[in-house]
Amino acid sequence: MKLGVIGCGKMGRALVGGILGAGLCRAEDTLVFDSYPSASEAMAEELGVRVAGDNAGVVDGSDVILLCTKPQGFGTMLGELGGSRDRLLISIAAGIRLAAIEEATGGRHRVIRVMPNTPALVGKGASGYALGAGATTADAELAETLLGAVGYVCQVSEDDLDAVTAVSGSGPAYFFFMLEAMIAEGVAQGLSPEIARDLAVHTAAGAAELVLTTGENPATLRENVTSPNGTTFAALEYFRGREFVSVIRGGVAAAADRSRELGRS
Repeated sequence: MKLGVIGCGKMGRALVGGILGAGLCRAEDTLVFDSYPSASEAMAEELGVRVAGDNAGVVDGSDVILLCTKPQGFGTMLGELGGSRDRLLISIAAGIRLAAIEEATGGRHRVIRVMPNTPALVGKGASGYALGAGATTADAELAETLLGAVGYVCQVSEDDLDAVTAVSGSGPAYFFFMLEAMIAEGVAQGLSPEIARDLAVHTAAGAAELVLTTGENPATLRENVTSPNGTTFAALEYFRGREFVSVIRGGVAAAADRSRELGRS
């Protein structure tokens, strides 16, 4: 497979690193381009990939192209892809719908739209993807293989990608926010910043791993560690009194609403 990458930022770097690390493509068969030459040169130096002269060069030299540019410059970039022969385009641009990509490229390409997240940088990503009108079952299988190199992946309808964005795309920031608060209060309670950080971070990682390993419902695991009138009970009662669940659900809903707005703009 000849892989092309347009956009060499953190997410592009994460996806390419995972794909190469899994042996799904060779570095010499990977062609990249970024409007900032330093970004593509840095990827080439780090991963051994080749650098194209422009976006069209990536498309002409590749079978599958990861579109990893930011939404702001996406329209201009798409206009440079329409004249070439049929390729599989995999877009990670938030808010850019499949129909818009297909129309902008003259319907010449098969398109898949993906919403990844930043833990892909460490091989622990969570991605949802949707197929465009011309994408095939083989394309879907290839997308799952490529995205699976950097974490969990699932197929959804395009309408569900707004919810995917709200739950997993933006989701890491929710946990970072909670970790910030836990660390700050740990320090306020007398722990050193280093110990508070390590305890909070390892607790978060362990809790997630416990859900994944046991397959138990998070509610069941929560109940298992909550003794009546104990310390955990006290914290949870405090959360409930301040409508913690409503706040979290409201934030996720706000992210989904914003994703839908971006898709209409």
